[in-house]
Amino acid sequence: MSGATENVESWSGKDRGDENFPVGSRLIGAKYRPHIHAYYAFARNADDIADSSTLPAEEKIRRLDVMEAVLLGKREDGSPSALKLRHSLAETRVSSVHATDLLIAFRRDATKNRYATIDELYNYCRYSAVPVGRYVIDLHGESHECYSPSDALCIALQVLNHMQDCGKDLADMDRCYMPQSLLNHFGSSIDDMRRRQESPALRRVFVTLLDRIDRLLQAAAELPEIARDRRLRLETAVILGLAKRLQRRLAYNDPLEQRVKLSKLDVVFSVIGASRHLW
Repeated sequence: MSGATENVESWSGKDRGDENFPVGSRLIGAKYRPHIHAYYAFARNADDIADSSTLPAEEKIRRLDVMEAVLLGKREDGSPSALKLRHSLAETRVSSVHATDLLIAFRRDATKNRYATIDELYNYCRYSAVPVGRYVIDLHGESHECYSPSDALCIALQVLNHMQDCGKDLADMDRCYMPQSLLNHFGSSIDDMRRRQESPALRRVFVTLLDRIDRLLQAAAELPEIARDRRLRLETAVILGLAKRLQRRLAYNDPLEQRVKLSKLDVVFSVIGASRHLW
């Protein structure tokens, strides 16, 4: 499909309410929320393209290239969410790199279905998750000192999501983010994720990843302590609390048997626990 009326986006129906963690919630200052929502809409549409079960890889990449061209002002049509984000970035003076980095990850999703090592997985997270936190930090005018704990939090959230969806990702897209080196080390295999219940070997893979996530969340705990914006401190503390709760649920529940997810009560307790960061 081409021409002046082309729209490469095809929304999956997911929105901010479908995410594990708050996305530009009311905890964030009102003047920032529309910009975060514009960033999220861009990311959501790009992710939907990369995860499409009907589009061939070359078409996914073409569509993502259109989104980047609109974002960078090289064309005006084809991606409404990219155009809206372009205007938002011009208004806020936040760098477009936090959006173009996301597209690197989504292009990778279009062609890459396996990850050999943890380092390779972390490199994917560097583009799929880290830019989100850095965008929010820059939008708030925070110091780049916040980057390191934010990076740790975003990587932890991404790996938690991969663990939650490991069976579904394999069934729907033949995509596996679990590092092959870990599977090999514990005598597991990708086929273990096609089962209805985890094997003991796959559980050991999960435990190893959860240990790494624990270290990442320890590093991330600095973020709500050093952010200057009070409402950003609260939001990041809530996200940190939710991540810890999801980590604990995955430690004791099988993500193949049923999707391990957070409850409304988890949100309530996380908000209560984060309230100390208001002062």
